[in-house]
Amino acid sequence: MTSPRPTLRLLARCKLRTQLSSQTTISPSRTSRRAISSSTPPPGASHQVPIPLSRYLGWAALGLLGTTPLVYKMVIEDAVKLDSPTLAERDEQTKREQGVTEASHMRLRMEKFVKEQQKEIVRALEQLDGTPFQVDEWQRKEGGGGVTCVLQEGKVFEKAGVGVSVVYGTLPKPAILKMRANHKNLVDSDDAIPDSLEFFAAGLSLIAHPRNPMAPTVHLNYRYFETAKPDGSSGAWWFGGGSDLTPSYLFEEDAIQFHKSLKEVCDAHDKNYYTRFKRWCDEYFYNKHRGESRGIGGIFFDDLDETVKDKEDTFAFIQDGLKSFVPTYIPIMNRRKDMPFTDKEKEWQQLRRGKYVEFNLVHDRGTAFGLNTPGARVESILMSMPLTASWKYMHEPEPNSREARLVEVLKNPKEWV
Repeated sequence: MTSPRPTLRLLARCKLRTQLSSQTTISPSRTSRRAISSSTPPPGASHQVPIPLSRYLGWAALGLLGTTPLVYKMVIEDAVKLDSPTLAERDEQTKREQGVTEASHMRLRMEKFVKEQQKEIVRALEQLDGTPFQVDEWQRKEGGGGVTCVLQEGKVFEKAGVGVSVVYGTLPKPAILKMRANHKNLVDSDDAIPDSLEFFAAGLSLIAHPRNPMAPTVHLNYRYFETAKPDGSSGAWWFGGGSDLTPSYLFEEDAIQFHKSLKEVCDAHDKNYYTRFKRWCDEYFYNKHRGESRGIGGIFFDDLDETVKDKEDTFAFIQDGLKSFVPTYIPIMNRRKDMPFTDKEKEWQQLRRGKYVEFNLVHDRGTAFGLNTPGARVESILMSMPLTASWKYMHEPEPNSREARLVEVLKNPKEWV
């Protein structure tokens, strides 16, 4: 945080000069007094009464008082403005001095929660694979930072990544106008749109690409965004997230288990959530140029703000959704990771991963937003890319094959629960 010492030193110097001025007495010299007392006006001249020196000093004081507000504004208010801490600096001071509690700002609670869950998920995936994650901590000069944990060429996973990002920044006016289309509460009115707004964003993203083509790829993301008022309190806010499964070979029991778990989480908070968010997921993770979904879906949602539920209710939903990942995905992996497979089945997995890459680079809004954010950390954003993938010209699966069965479901999403 910027130090207030320059302002304090300036105030101290102003005070010292005022004290010195008040202790200084200005008086006429003895010679001047004798001249004033002994002199007489010439005949015919009007008698002029000498103006006391104190009156001159009084007029001078009035002049100074008139300029004092302007001087104060220029010197003190501008100095305070320069010394005002950023939102990131305020939050760092709060965490150092008070820690993070249930009474803290939501942005601090969300950051703390996703960092805790990252450790839990990494621990579970390391135990499953037997290979440690590479842990990469990083900072953003604009404010915030993150922790990217990546496992490559493991025993179970060709690649897995669990990343936490915490971003502080400033929205320029064009971005405010664009975001206000979906969030009317971003500013109070059309006449009150500021030139910029401080914002905070935090989230956890996960991707796991197994070696075995019988084991499904999984993706997960839960995030929070808010703008900040000048005093650091929350302005507009919303949550987003979801989780989806992308198998190369379809096992219906896996699909049912995955969707059932997500439905239970949704139903505990709103009976309409699952149906709504499942449809949203099918529509969002859709490769338009291929005419098929990326996977067999799950749930996806965005812009959950006070028009849907209050902040605490939505945060509780986010917490339950993220905590459900390990007990849902690990049993599926335990069933599939050691199954036998052929070279042909491995080749099919690589072709399906090619479709996965196509979606992420062509259609995914999160990837586009991340790459276009000032100070973007490209390696963390592209963590979701598989280690290997392939493309074949005009490839089509054999009719009535397991591969063709998967494509049929991807072209026509079904209800699993």
